[in-house]
Amino acid sequence: MTSRLIHFSDPFPAPAIDHPAPERAIGPPPQRTTWELHAAPAEGLSIGEWACQPGKWLIAFHAHRHEFFHVLEGRLRITDEAGSAREFGPGDAGIIPAGFRGSFEVVAPVRKRYAMVDVPVA
Repeated sequence: MTSRLIHFSDPFPAPAIDHPAPERAIGPPPQRTTWELHAAPAEGLSIGEWACQPGKWLIAFHAHRHEFFHVLEGRLRITDEAGSAREFGPGDAGIIPAGFRGSFEVVAPVRKRYAMVDVPVA
């Protein structure tokens, strides 16, 4: 774990680029870009910035993973398995709780900051 103070205006590390798995994609899988600024795997923590092009895919958080996010630009929609949807745009923040299942849709190219926490299993 690093003891270096991190400011989001510092130069970002090289990004990781990926796409949702084809079996989870609903339509063409969009490109996702992640800049992980801080990771503490032993504590189950990942913090960074994430960007994505429009697209939709299924998500299923495991029973111990929570995500806090803050949208910087763009628009996204998260829908739970029961069909209840919430939209988030610039300035909005939200939490995806552990065990959440549903779909994640990027309506307009989005950029968000996130903190992912994997609670250790006792």
